[in-house]
Amino acid sequence: MYLTPIQQNILIASIIGDGEITKIYPNSRRKNHSYREHFGLDQQAYRKWKISFFDGLLYISEKSNCVRSASLPLFTTLYPHFYDKKGIKHIPIHLLRYCTLPYFLAVLYMDDGSLCISTTVNARKKLIYLTPHIYLYLQCYPPKELEQLQNHILKFFNVIFRLSKRKDGQGMILKTTSVKDTFLFLDLVSPITFDCPSMYYKTNWNERLQMEKEKWKRQQPDFNIVVSSADRWKNYTDEEIQLIKKMKKNGATIQEIADALQRSYWSVMYKWREINKRP
Repeated sequence: MYLTPIQQNILIASIIGDGEITKIYPNSRRKNHSYREHFGLDQQAYRKWKISFFDGLLYISEKSNCVRSASLPLFTTLYPHFYDKKGIKHIPIHLLRYCTLPYFLAVLYMDDGSLCISTTVNARKKLIYLTPHIYLYLQCYPPKELEQLQNHILKFFNVIFRLSKRKDGQGMILKTTSVKDTFLFLDLVSPITFDCPSMYYKTNWNERLQMEKEKWKRQQPDFNIVVSSADRWKNYTDEEIQLIKKMKKNGATIQEIADALQRSYWSVMYKWREINKRP
């Protein structure tokens, strides 16, 4: 298809997610299908980030708030992989073999996913427990196709998603049920989305956690926040911060610092950036 592997992963995820391949209606002058993706104004920065990977293949139509393409043989070829004879969209099972890069997960998630946080309040101990989950709202697809996508993600990315019931669509979505899988997922997409700050509320756990703390601080100022089974994301101590500064000054890499602190690469990266912002 003359697309790079990254472009393949992003495009397939986009069509599964918010995008669509336009139909060719009878008596139309068009010979080929095209791509279209509607979005709200608050999503514009993300859509600009997405199309930056495509060297002009996709563009933004400002008047209609759409990502579009020209009519191209590429989309004519792809159409039957995504749509049946009635024009109903399906997950392209035979194309998933091309979707083995984290870009696929990142775009599918930013298009149709959420970082949801369930809370448990212990009033006696004045503790608020936060448990994060990744949701992929793909209820428009039949459960059998979601099972195949679930197996694909497990095979190539080692993240376990479970089918969860939903009242709308075809009745099922995908979600992580363990904190371990939630953070593994975020570890995979964080390097991809590092330069897309408009999506940090989904992809950057440190910033999302800070938002949650501020929210609960307003509601319960005397309570402490505890993240379920997430020692690797716990607050940095003064000693750890000093060690980061010292190791950085001595030329250590982020990965070497992460290994020393037994934290994730991207947790240390975000903390280092936060340290540099301080006056």
